[in-house]
Amino acid sequence: MTQGRSSQKKESLSGLIERVTYFNEESGFVVLRIKVKGRRDLLSLVGKSVSANAGEWVKAEGVWTRDRDHGLQFKADNLVCTPPTNIEGIEKYLASGMIKGIGPVYAKKMVAKFGDTIFDIIDTASAKLETIDGIGPGRRRKIKDAWQEQKMVREIMVFLHSNGVSTSRAVRIYKTYGEEAIEKIQANPYILAKDIRGIGFKSADQIARKLGIPEDSMHRAQAGLNHVLIEATSNGHCALPEDMLVLHSTELLQVSEDIVRHGLQQSLNARDVEKECIDETDLIFLPALKQAEETIAQRIGSIAAQRAHYPPIDIDKAIEWIQERSQIQLAASQMLAIRNALEHRLIIITGGPGVGKTTIIRSILKILHAKQVSFLLCAPTGRAAKRMSESTGFPSKTIHRLLEVNPRTGRFKHNEQSPLETQLLVVDECSMVDIPLMHHLLRALPREAHLLLVGDVDQLPSVGPGSVLKNLIDCGLTHVVRLKEIFRQASGSHIITNAHRINHGQLPLTEEDEPSNDFFFIEREEPEKIASTLVQMIRDRIPAKFKVDPIRDIQVLCPMNRGSLGVRDLNLTLQNTLNPMKQGDAYVEKFGWQFRVKDKVIQTENNYDKEVYNGDIGHILKIDGMEKEVTVQFDHRQIVYDFGELDELSLAYAITIHKSQGSEFPIVIIPVATQQYMLLQRNLIYTGVTRGKKLVLLIGQKKALAMAVRNAKNAHRHSGLKHRLSLAARFDSV
Repeated sequence: MTQGRSSQKKESLSGLIERVTYFNEESGFVVLRIKVKGRRDLLSLVGKSVSANAGEWVKAEGVWTRDRDHGLQFKADNLVCTPPTNIEGIEKYLASGMIKGIGPVYAKKMVAKFGDTIFDIIDTASAKLETIDGIGPGRRRKIKDAWQEQKMVREIMVFLHSNGVSTSRAVRIYKTYGEEAIEKIQANPYILAKDIRGIGFKSADQIARKLGIPEDSMHRAQAGLNHVLIEATSNGHCALPEDMLVLHSTELLQVSEDIVRHGLQQSLNARDVEKECIDETDLIFLPALKQAEETIAQRIGSIAAQRAHYPPIDIDKAIEWIQERSQIQLAASQMLAIRNALEHRLIIITGGPGVGKTTIIRSILKILHAKQVSFLLCAPTGRAAKRMSESTGFPSKTIHRLLEVNPRTGRFKHNEQSPLETQLLVVDECSMVDIPLMHHLLRALPREAHLLLVGDVDQLPSVGPGSVLKNLIDCGLTHVVRLKEIFRQASGSHIITNAHRINHGQLPLTEEDEPSNDFFFIEREEPEKIASTLVQMIRDRIPAKFKVDPIRDIQVLCPMNRGSLGVRDLNLTLQNTLNPMKQGDAYVEKFGWQFRVKDKVIQTENNYDKEVYNGDIGHILKIDGMEKEVTVQFDHRQIVYDFGELDELSLAYAITIHKSQGSEFPIVIIPVATQQYMLLQRNLIYTGVTRGKKLVLLIGQKKALAMAVRNAKNAHRHSGLKHRLSLAARFDSV
């Protein structure tokens, strides 16, 4: 062994892994502390491995180097970890937390009882574990299942690693495909890009190449086309023009256009995609989205063609009654909205903050409740549903809970065969409802029911595909009430008045223009200054002045994910500022984030099994290294995640404005800079500002804010819904 300067002579090293200091699941880079026979001190070993656990035996080949910061290290060109065979290693291996249900205490008991046969006992005779004090049938089954899963996950990790793909999604792959995972991937590696969140087409394509699938394969061409269409839905499109789809797919696959067009024809023949000419453009749809658009247009046309059939209501008297009962004076526009809602089967109420939408809904519901009309209330997110319940006094649910999703299949219980039981369905925050969700709602709506849609059409459109609310308002089929008057009780809020100014293309008034107590703009030019001011405001100034919790009460909303003022960078900065690591604190590193107790986190996809949905925000209560679980508090519910499920969570000190839709926060801070110019749009800033309840603070460049306020262009979304609704309107008028 050479100390001092690096030696280029290859050597071998083997020993027992005492501690895994660092392991990156994406790259496989690992830092180990190992015990070598004949040495009293622990040695440092660095290299790449599929996985590594305390107690395993490691064999490595490489060279000794002296790192400036970390001292002497063995740098391995290759290393292999194998399960331990001696008692010391077995106990350390079981105690490492790699198997749920076993920690240091049980590891000691199990090795004391069964010695080096313990692995065989777990594998083939797990019932014997119940002879150990503290292990009953429940824990025994948990240990057995975790052992089997760990073995399968390791096989998947080795398979992925040997095919040049990171192993971080191995647990999710196992949970998706079970014990047939490797067999299914070998048969068609492109299923990974379709089924596994976080694995893109390029990773699946990398495996396909290793497995010998040729570049000009029709399977590959069809997978590429499907990938481009699915990616388009994440940008709001329900379809793509044929030429655009072929162009993007050709660029992705790096093959000739002829191969892509041949693949497209095969996909069309197999009905994997469908073509339709709309407004003289050939659009290619995923079949489910085309069918969803057709169902929406057909159901909306049917509902809109009929008048209301509530019990007899003297509307003038009803309006007098609700004003007296609620001790309010309705404006003329509000009375008109109530009249329209009671006269028509389908009505849309739209308008910005402070224009009286809540007062109208509450009044309509009280009138109908007095007439014993049944109604159901829903909204796209939990926070929006809760706010609706509080403002109306009637129970409200998320759309998913209302439709009763089956956690195993993701399908809804309520549909045409099992409709909802209601005479009226009220849907709030409709700007967030995308094509698939509106499709499911309308399928579940009883044929004779009424529909009241409420939302702010000037906000950002849904994250999912389509522009449903805008298309419904513009189609000419529906009765639309547009509310524009800001009522006296709301006009004192500069958040509300400035939101309307922004929506009309005017710069917001700030403290430089007139006194303000709930809306501020702090001008900073350099991105570094914007970021540092933002941190100072959250850490010191705002909590001191307003007596609020900087983690729970303040929400940073960013126009974009990337860059120094993007979600990722600000989350890391704010986590270290507001929730710094202390020695001995529990944490887990997964999927590019380090999660700590007290961290604010956001759910990034719908999980029907746990009943948490994309955009739900919570706080980490507990991290259990032995059980490999993280417990998160969402409102009044505690949800447990396996470590392998943490790709569903991201830090949420900062989130995108898109993710904030449907939510309100006591205090909102928005960084604004020209580096975000690609996304600086009026409806983006407007949506962000309207999320704040008590205080909105913009920090950045006035030039960037002016750019956003002037830019009223919204990105075009390819969809056939507007066309289908206009056809229904023409048919209805004949």
